[in-house]
Amino acid sequence: MNDQTPKRLGGSLVERAAAHQAFVQRQAAQQHAPAQQAAAPAPVTPPVAKPRHDIPVFGAVEAPRAPLVRPEPVAVAQPVQEPSARRRVAIDRKKLAEHGMLVPGATVTALAEEFRLVKRQLLTTARQIRAGGGEGADDRSRMILVCSAKPNDGKTFCAINLALSLAAEKDVEILLVDADFAKPDVLARLGATDGPGLLDALSGGVKNVEDCIIDTDVPQLSVLPAGTRSVADTELLASERAHAILDGLAAANPRRIVIFDSPPILAASPASALASHVGQVMLVVRADRTRENELRDAVGLLDGCDHIQLLLNSVSLQPNGRRFGSYGAYYGEPDQ
Repeated sequence: MNDQTPKRLGGSLVERAAAHQAFVQRQAAQQHAPAQQAAAPAPVTPPVAKPRHDIPVFGAVEAPRAPLVRPEPVAVAQPVQEPSARRRVAIDRKKLAEHGMLVPGATVTALAEEFRLVKRQLLTTARQIRAGGGEGADDRSRMILVCSAKPNDGKTFCAINLALSLAAEKDVEILLVDADFAKPDVLARLGATDGPGLLDALSGGVKNVEDCIIDTDVPQLSVLPAGTRSVADTELLASERAHAILDGLAAANPRRIVIFDSPPILAASPASALASHVGQVMLVVRADRTRENELRDAVGLLDGCDHIQLLLNSVSLQPNGRRFGSYGAYYGEPDQ
């Protein structure tokens, strides 16, 4: 029997009607009640893994970093420095004094003052040559040829004294070249022994002419000997190899002034060949000995150089003459 069906109850008619009415109301209430929503499923909690005691536990480990590698500096290849074959000699100052020449470090004399005037004029001319420009003007301006018309006019005496005077300058280095191949005398006057020199380099017997240069104990002064004598000295000086070697003497050092002591121009031909390489010529003229026609002939043979200047040597002292005394006067280029 349905428990929702009203039970048959006894009682009065009124009681039975009230019970029936209550039954009807309950039925209506049940029909209009909202349907119960299904309960949301309870959230599922993932199982917690229990720690295993048989596996070692480590703390946080930072990933290893690559070591910092510094780039190695790139080595720049340096030129191999060949051991220098140049030798060094001490100049015999006593011998210089005995021959009436300048002595490095000695008291300033009348001769020293004369060569101070001479070198000032040569340095001024060198600046003019550089200012004029042209191919190789700088190197040529630093090359000076010292010669004379005839033997015994004092050209070697003047060349050595000029080199010693110029070596006292602060901004230059002097190379004195003995180019008097027939009668080399520069090393002997300085009290030094001879050795391989310019002719050996010109002939190919020496690979590098710089190895033949002799350093001296006078600051900023070095000497290049004449070298082994040859019967073809003029031809060697006129060769292409000579052009490279002679021009290279000045080009090798921008501070270097090259002084050539050459043979007399009227006695041997090398001076004429050398004149085409230098920037200026200092022609030594001996007072009361060199004749005018000889001087003109000498100048004509030196026409390979545009700057020819005269140095008057062995002038007698006059009571009211020049204040520097016994050496002589220096003149400009003569009329040709």
